[in-house]
Amino acid sequence: MTASPAASVRPEPGGTTSSGVQPVPPAAAHRESRRRTALALASLALGGVAFGTAEFASMGVLPSVASALAVSEPTAGRIISAYALGVVTGAPVLAVLGSRTPRRSLLLALTALLSVANVASAAAPTLGVLVATRFVAGLPHGAFLGIAATVAASLVPAERRGRAIAVVILGLTIANVVAVPVSTAVGQHYGWRVTFAVAGLLGLLTLVAVRLALPSLPPGRLDTMTGELRALRQGQVWLAIAVCVVGFGGMFAVYTYLSSTLTTVSGIPRAWVPAVLSLFGVGMAVGTVLGGRLADRSVTGTISLGLVAIAVVMAGFTGLVHHPATAVVGVFGIGMICMTPMPSVQARLMDVAADAPILGASLVHSAANAANASGAWAGGAVLSIGAGYPAIGWVGAAMAATGVLLTHLTRKGDSDVHA
Repeated sequence: MTASPAASVRPEPGGTTSSGVQPVPPAAAHRESRRRTALALASLALGGVAFGTAEFASMGVLPSVASALAVSEPTAGRIISAYALGVVTGAPVLAVLGSRTPRRSLLLALTALLSVANVASAAAPTLGVLVATRFVAGLPHGAFLGIAATVAASLVPAERRGRAIAVVILGLTIANVVAVPVSTAVGQHYGWRVTFAVAGLLGLLTLVAVRLALPSLPPGRLDTMTGELRALRQGQVWLAIAVCVVGFGGMFAVYTYLSSTLTTVSGIPRAWVPAVLSLFGVGMAVGTVLGGRLADRSVTGTISLGLVAIAVVMAGFTGLVHHPATAVVGVFGIGMICMTPMPSVQARLMDVAADAPILGASLVHSAANAANASGAWAGGAVLSIGAGYPAIGWVGAAMAATGVLLTHLTRKGDSDVHA
């Protein structure tokens, strides 16, 4: 009779198997598994840094772009709008088209597209070409981050899903705190083209890290584009998107005009504004980490309470903004409070689009860019009627309160989904 596999590796009295192979202790195997998971999550977070840098760094070198290409700054601003349009367009489209592609392969392809597009931006000879390359650079943004979120969630036990999603989002906040200021400074010293080259390099580093650290993962449960698109028929998906667009639009309303608010209302010297804005990014990072832990307790509960907290801090900012010290505190508070519900929003869309979690997770980033546009418009409307910069805080509070109402609508008939 042929010996069974188990019999062939039976430990000998001396502690080794009969084949001479030392068995791996359970504790060591567990540590190795945790190490590999940590490296995989770190590679996905690095992707967040790369995409965050690609999105935000162009704002810091916008004057240099305008000067070098001999156009006005508002005209040069089309490169920012083009990237946002790429995000809104690419997130759902690429998520659906890639539904049958193994997850690691899809992440590698999206990262490669980011790197190529940023290198092309660095070499763009005219504004028209630069606008086109920025649009292409935005296409993989939402799809990568959405897929990264679902992959991160699959690598850990269910009770740690929120924290794993937060790791990916944390990459975006790190980009705001570190990578964006550094790449902006590099661009100002060596030229705006180097800024986009840096973003391309970060994409290349992400590609290498994902290839080495992430295990090979099969496609999701659905294997057809029709199955992915079927999720868009669900009203809960659109309600969750509306919560993100409306509820978080107020943050962008305040952030869009924050520099001018700090200098004209708070009396903070212009030279100190970058440091204060970095503090906003630190608050975002803290809020993301906290939000990941809260998401593991209650997704919809964190969204509801988080939006209430956003409404409160926005309303309070209208008073805090009149003194430099309190304004700085308010900036940190807005960054932290506004990001706390975000991992839960990501998880919520993954849940309500359970048959198409990649599409659901990707749509968060389309919704966030729509929130950016709606918030900036709302803030501008307040200024156009002469209400002043502090009044923008009331706009943010109203939008967050509306998000609370929409959140309660999403909970009707859905009490079994992380309520």
